[in-house]
Amino acid sequence: MSDYILNSMWVLVASILVFLMHAGFSMVEVGFTQSKNAVNIIMKNFVTVAIGVTMYFAIGFAFMYGGDKFGLIGTNFFLLINKPESMGGVMFESFFFFQAIFAATCVTIVSGAVAERTKFSAYIIFAIFAVVVIYPIIGHWVWGGGFLQQLGFSDFAGGTVVHAVGGFSALVGAKMVGPRKGKYNNNRVHAIPGHNIPLAALGVLILWFGWFGFNPGSTLDITNPITYHVAITTLLSGAVSTIAALAFSKIRYGKPDAGLTLNGALAGLVGITAGASVVNYYAAFIIGAICGVLMVLSVEFIDQKLKIDDPVGAISVHGLSGVVGTLFVGIFSTSGGLLYGGGFRLLLIQTIGVVICGVVVIALSTTIFYIMKKTIGIRVDKEIEDSGLDRIEHGISAYISL
Repeated sequence: MSDYILNSMWVLVASILVFLMHAGFSMVEVGFTQSKNAVNIIMKNFVTVAIGVTMYFAIGFAFMYGGDKFGLIGTNFFLLINKPESMGGVMFESFFFFQAIFAATCVTIVSGAVAERTKFSAYIIFAIFAVVVIYPIIGHWVWGGGFLQQLGFSDFAGGTVVHAVGGFSALVGAKMVGPRKGKYNNNRVHAIPGHNIPLAALGVLILWFGWFGFNPGSTLDITNPITYHVAITTLLSGAVSTIAALAFSKIRYGKPDAGLTLNGALAGLVGITAGASVVNYYAAFIIGAICGVLMVLSVEFIDQKLKIDDPVGAISVHGLSGVVGTLFVGIFSTSGGLLYGGGFRLLLIQTIGVVICGVVVIALSTTIFYIMKKTIGIRVDKEIEDSGLDRIEHGISAYISL
């Protein structure tokens, strides 16, 4: 069997693993939120997959991987018309399938951050805008031949393109939709616990499993030893970050917090995503440890100081860890990192890239949320929030009351 066929098969299998991550996201979000909103969470995640794939097929892929125009945007392959036979060294169909699932993954990060108080219709509109405009434009700059790629910005599997972009959008969405009712009263923070931590844990394990398609699949080459290296750095960072979050939550709060431990695993997996192919095992260990601790501090800061209500910790897990992991490429990369004789050049490029992406994503997300807020509205009525979005928005409850 030729390497071309073998690699195309590998990318297809990796895509299926990444697709399974949507089940993980769904379970994490359902578990970390209230039972009265479980159907709404499931509906948003299903719609994200459907809209993400459809709109990416029609428009998003062209903007991301079409012929470059001024280093800013792609200009062909709309509806995959005149598609090439191959791309990235594999069959075009395998490459597109992989990228389409990535696009949907980026959008679903926002779902958890705005959960339990956002109109279903508003989320759908944002999802369309994100997969048609926000994600593919940033993706083109970094992966599609755009100006950041030309500058030398390095993001192996989407620490910035997928996770930080989703995190920045989640930050804007959670801020503009406002906190859940009862979250902040009398200048005090009131915890609104999730209703099913075991379900959330299952979701994290599914996500971790899918990450072995997400990161190793991004090599597009199963014959390359780097693929196996990426699998190990991914495994290590996730494991160490889990331990770090568990230990630090015990030190800080007196007990090992289950929710923070689960998010610790995700923080480490996000943190290694940008540099999984260019850092060694020891760096993966360090990145995981730092991301686990920073995630705990970030969740506390966003919740208690900024008063931004993020039910699942998406801003910290994906936004902060994505940014930190991307910057760490400039330090730990064995190909030009600060600690490997490259000086500050790569770190500076990484910093510039993250800042540009962050500013643009925040601006675009703010624009679409502001327009929706002034037109259709983005938040459900108080009565709907009180009774739960499931019964009124979807006409059904996830659980039967006995």
